[in-house]
This record gives sequence, C-alpha cells and structure tokens, in this order.
Amino acid sequence: MTKSELIAQLAADNPHLRQQDVETLVSVIFDRISDTLADGGRVELRGFGAFSVKRRDARTGRNPRTGEAVEVPGKAAPFFKPGKELRAIVNGGPPQIILRPRRA
Repeated sequence: MTKSELIAQLAADNPHLRQQDVETLVSVIFDRISDTLADGGRVELRGFGAFSVKRRDARTGRNPRTGEAVEVPGKAAPFFKPGKELRAIVNGGPPQIILRPRRA
C-alpha cells in the first residue's frame, strides 16, 4: 500500500472527513515519526510495533570487483520491530490481547 492509497482508504472509511484533512493528518503523523527518529528517539505504537534508530559502527569493507579494502563510515539506520499483535495477525492467527493486572 502506498501513502496515496492509505489516504484514499482512510478517506473512504471516514466520509465525515475531507480527503485534504486526511492527507494532512497522515503527513503530520509520518513527519512526527521521521523527526523523532532523526533526533535519535523511539516511536512506539502499542499493538503495532516500535520504530527506532540503530547505529552501525564504521568498518573496513571490501570492493567486490577488486578485493581492495574500503573504509565504510558509521551510519544510523531506521529499524522497525513489530508488536506481538501485529505478528499474530500477519501469521494468520487472532491478535493476542495481553491483560495485565491492575496495580493497587
């Protein structure tokens, strides 16, 4: 599903909202997730998963053509870890709802 398909589907499911408003909402959500990750933060959506940034150290790589050693600089890469409910749905089972006892 592309971003435009997501916007169209959300607009169709919510006829009380204008498509332009749905487009703005989706863009704001994606922008906030991107900004948080760019700042080194973490975004957790309960039942869906968590977005975070993984740091990769600098290393010495090899050029596959020449076999020559090449320095590869360190970098950051976005990482997504799916939640239990999402994994259960993708694997064809019912979502597992985790109930935790209330603390007194």
